[in-house]
Order: sequence, then structure tokens, then C-alpha cells
Amino acid sequence: MKTKVLSLITVFLLGTASVFAASKTEKFKVYGNCGMCEQTIEKAALSVEDVSAADWNKETKQMEVTFDDSKTDVHKVHAAIAKAGYDTDMHKASDEAYNKLHSCCQYERAPEKPVKE
Repeated sequence: MKTKVLSLITVFLLGTASVFAASKTEKFKVYGNCGMCEQTIEKAALSVEDVSAADWNKETKQMEVTFDDSKTDVHKVHAAIAKAGYDTDMHKASDEAYNKLHSCCQYERAPEKPVKE
């Protein structure tokens, strides 16, 4: 009986460890201005399946996101934020999405880099 109970506990602990091992936290820059931006940016990040936490700091413009890296990746988070109208270091929001932002949320965008031929 004790052996069965110990075996079950061991299996449970190994299963729990493997679930937490896949959790990854990334930090990156997201351009925005205000508290309304914060809500929209965090909501966009959390809309990505398997993202468990998202926190954007409006002073530092830094986003911290936690996700299951065995099921999704940080590129999907960047893309979701860009789709909501906010530029990241990895993805630029479309002009259409940016123009839909409230006027107080329209941050100063970096100029386009010329394409090398």
C-alpha cells in the first residue's frame, strides 16, 4: 500500500514539474502612452492562447509576458500586440490599426528604415 501511494505521489510530482518547466517569461519594448494603452496591450497579449500573464509598464515601455513555450512563442505575442495598434521591437503595427487608437494613445512612431537594394 505504501509503495502504491509513494508511486502515485512521485508520478504527480513529475507531472507537475514538467508543466512548470515549459513556462517562460520574456521582456520586450512596446510603444504606448497611457493607462488605456496598458489595458489594450495587456489584453492583446493575454488573447494569445497559452499566455498566462502580461504586464506592461507605461513609464519604461517594458512588457513582461509569461507563456507556455511548448505551445506558443513570443512572436505570436508581438504580432497580437501589433494587431492591436502598438509597435514592438519585433513587429510594427499597420497604419490602419495605429490610426484606430484613441488620440491620447497615438505615440510617436519611429521613422521607417530605408530598404537596402
